[in-house]
Amino acid sequence: MQYALIIREAAEDFARRSDPVYRDGWVAYSQALAQAGIMTGGAGLTGPETGTIVRRKGEDHDVQDGPYPEGKEQLGGFYLIDVPDMDTALEWATRVPISDKGSVEVRPRLQM
Repeated sequence: MQYALIIREAAEDFARRSDPVYRDGWVAYSQALAQAGIMTGGAGLTGPETGTIVRRKGEDHDVQDGPYPEGKEQLGGFYLIDVPDMDTALEWATRVPISDKGSVEVRPRLQM
């Protein structure tokens, strides 16, 4: 079954992306997923200041450029993994190299 590992990062984590030690942790994690043969997709995302939100307002749309002060954590990226069950997905989620201020949400992929 496929699961999304949805990574949320604090503002300072986005700033640390240029730090080789921080970046190397992410590279090592991605390589571990690939070597285990379970990574089916994913991507890191640019900082929230580069995003734009489109909200529906009835028949109209409201477009708002970032950044967004809606929370302490912002979407930093995601992995799609194919593992037997939620317990295995959670085990891989515990290995994501997030800081103490980040989080990983694990969610099954919708099968359509």
